[in-house]
Amino acid sequence: MAKKILVTGGAGFIGANFILYWLKNHPEDSIINLDKLTYAGNTENLASIENNTNYTFVHGDIGNKELVDKIMDDVDTVVHFAAESHVDRSIKNPELFLETNIIGTQVLLESALKNKIQRFHHISTDEVFGALELNTTEKFNLLTPYNPHSPYSASKAASDHLVRAYGTTYGLPYTITNCSNNYGEYQFPEKFISLTITNLIEKKNIPVYGDGLYVRDWLYVQDHCSAIDRVLTDGKLHETYLIGGLTTDVSNLEISKMILKIMGESEDKIEYVKDRPGHDRRYAVDWTKINQELGWKPSVSLEEGIKKTIKWYKNNPSWWQKLKYANKQYFSEQYQK
Repeated sequence: MAKKILVTGGAGFIGANFILYWLKNHPEDSIINLDKLTYAGNTENLASIENNTNYTFVHGDIGNKELVDKIMDDVDTVVHFAAESHVDRSIKNPELFLETNIIGTQVLLESALKNKIQRFHHISTDEVFGALELNTTEKFNLLTPYNPHSPYSASKAASDHLVRAYGTTYGLPYTITNCSNNYGEYQFPEKFISLTITNLIEKKNIPVYGDGLYVRDWLYVQDHCSAIDRVLTDGKLHETYLIGGLTTDVSNLEISKMILKIMGESEDKIEYVKDRPGHDRRYAVDWTKINQELGWKPSVSLEEGIKKTIKWYKNNPSWWQKLKYANKQYFSEQYQK
């Protein structure tokens, strides 16, 4: 039976990739994309499907109760991506993150109950768990206590708790995925890998926070989409699944050097900049559950995914150049020596 899906934040990086993935792999389903079109939302991401009769775009805010109720009246599944997601920006303006990530999620949950949604899938982050020590084998797992360190991760932790509370209190049929750092096509060029690639294309230096030894569990966005597919198709209700892309630690500095090597640039392009306040040292994700229960695993290695990403940014300069120009003041303020 064909699904009718509401995707929130579907003009953003991961949401847009998910919509493109879903309509390609489930052409019988229909999608409504509700997006506020903040700085990170871009309808160009979905230009290839704008005439698809199974795709509808609605420009609006997840905090608008009347609009959300109207849309949810005609769907059976919600996939909730909409979020303010950049840690650096949450440090500068935490209030916006609380409004969108907490209050906005609560509006969606209320409407999901009212409209008897069959599955509310909430996209979250591994950052809700805090940080791990360098040079250990410890990984985030489903028993790891929540210990968020930034306004961003604290707001996402609150939204996770809200979703589970609505499941326990009201019987909302939900699933949650906590993913590691994504990279890939259509990523706004403020994030580490997209910024590094686009700076090198522009013949600029690449900023590296602090000593560059910070570790993230990098996940290629297409693999993230396939993992969500597995959860929506076969995942158990009221369950949480962790999604990661790596099995061994790779530091930000190592990734910078990998990108430099692939792009034929020298390491003197690396520019160490002032560290981020409260910068989490290491993330690593134990994705055993989704692998064993649902048979999911990443389809590409980190190097393969980065090569695909570099190729995309080289082939689409008109997409990212105007975004960097429009946000040039932010970039100059953010990455200072």
